[in-house]
Amino acid sequence: MHWTDRRERYRAAIGGTECLHPGSVFDAISARIAEELGFEIGMFAGSIGSFSVLGNPDLILLTLTEFAHQAYRINRAGKLPLMVDADHGYGNALNVMRTIQELETAGVAGIMIEDTLLPRQFGEKSPTLVSLDEGIGKMRAALAAREDKSLVIIGRTSAAAIEGPDEALKRAKAYQAEGVDALFFAGGVTKELLEALHAEIRIPMMLGGGGMAGDKAYLGKMGVRVALQGHQPFSAAVQATYETLKALREGVKPSELKGVASAETMARVTREGTFKSWTEKFLN
Repeated sequence: MHWTDRRERYRAAIGGTECLHPGSVFDAISARIAEELGFEIGMFAGSIGSFSVLGNPDLILLTLTEFAHQAYRINRAGKLPLMVDADHGYGNALNVMRTIQELETAGVAGIMIEDTLLPRQFGEKSPTLVSLDEGIGKMRAALAAREDKSLVIIGRTSAAAIEGPDEALKRAKAYQAEGVDALFFAGGVTKELLEALHAEIRIPMMLGGGGMAGDKAYLGKMGVRVALQGHQPFSAAVQATYETLKALREGVKPSELKGVASAETMARVTREGTFKSWTEKFLN
């Protein structure tokens, strides 16, 4: 498949003046729904990858191969530009290069690489950051590894939440100087820090942790182009599955179940009509 078009649309989306909320997706069907509803960008988080692929908490137990395969399944289902949280790149700077190669091949439009020390170290009481030099090395490696220059490399840091605003600003400026295409701040961003970042950063900024207080118009003026709202769609799917199975186990008739997608909706999101036309064209 050809992936450049969606990467160019992703670049255009984050290169505008508006702050966007991406659609949190986790599989082929959720990606199609987000695309149908008009989301400009899809987001596949590392935590949601661990939940959906392994059924495990977000403890860096998912492998790069497993994550890349799921990202590919999402991408081949439609044309929604997909950004992903690739955690720490699954190791050191050389592992980061492999991560970029695999996710680029899987069709991803934007890849976040973070500077948190992962996985959790023995005796660690709270999250820590890798050194600034190692963080810079990872960003440099990510940029060197990509082949399609339309692929967006996003430097991600939790420095604001872990070490404070001064360190966040310091790292943001350093990663910008290395040439990353955007910066993602995972929590701890106050209005004061955001305004300081806006004064220094000239590339698109993105916020995690549900964003921060303030409306999209304000965030857009501050240079924020993407603000995550969380990953409720996966939790909602879990709850719906639980309630449906529970009802069936307790004897509720299938015809009496609540909240079940209609046959029309299922046909639409599985693209039944397209496959019917292909069957008539190629098998008859």
